[in-house]
Amino acid sequence: MPELTFLEALNQALHQEMEADESVFIIGQDVGKFGGAFKVTEGLYQEFGRRRVVDTPMCEYAFTGLANGAALMGLRPVVEIQFADFISTGFDPIVQFAATHHYRQGNLCR
Repeated sequence: MPELTFLEALNQALHQEMEADESVFIIGQDVGKFGGAFKVTEGLYQEFGRRRVVDTPMCEYAFTGLANGAALMGLRPVVEIQFADFISTGFDPIVQFAATHHYRQGNLCR
């Protein structure tokens, strides 16, 4: 088995999942043509196109919220937050919506 870096392994895993399942898409800053700040998404834009590898502006709250909604509708979003410093603005959609959706809909555990 060839030796891979962690980033190369992530790239291969994303490629395999996107090839196997058309509902998987990637969203984040510079994930498209640039291939991500650390090149994790390198080559995916060229293979899967801009519909499945979506570049965004610096708006973690918005694209994390979009990913929540997409997942609720049956899609399989992969969000890349470029740097750990940016993740705090994406917490609200995760904590306030994704984590509580089940209970907000009246689907209480029995």
